[in-house]
Amino acid sequence: MSHSRTRHANAALAALIVLQLTMLGALFARSAPHPPATIPLFAIAPFLAAALSAAAAAIIIGPLETVAGRVLSVLAALMALLSYGPQKYLDAQFALIWPAVIAGQVAAIAVIVMVVSATMKRSTS
Repeated sequence: MSHSRTRHANAALAALIVLQLTMLGALFARSAPHPPATIPLFAIAPFLAAALSAAAAAIIIGPLETVAGRVLSVLAALMALLSYGPQKYLDAQFALIWPAVIAGQVAAIAVIVMVVSATMKRSTS
């Protein structure tokens, strides 16, 4: 796999990590706007911990090199979209959070596109 593509995937995953760590910090500090502590399915802090762990593991394993790395990369991107997905355009606080939402979407989409591209390249090789 191209070293440049791996660096790009690592950069996108790192962006998701920074965004989610910032959200976690805002949650703990209760500085506005912060995410809700819970949603109907689970508490946000443990979910962010799992999402951060998936992204970090993908970086360590190699986000494009192995099946495990690609699965963890897509998992990290999809988990990030819970916080930064298109549903956030309808959020009452969108005017306050849009920079993070857009950055999160760009990073998540970049990860998914790179993983799909790497998978397709591997299958044609």
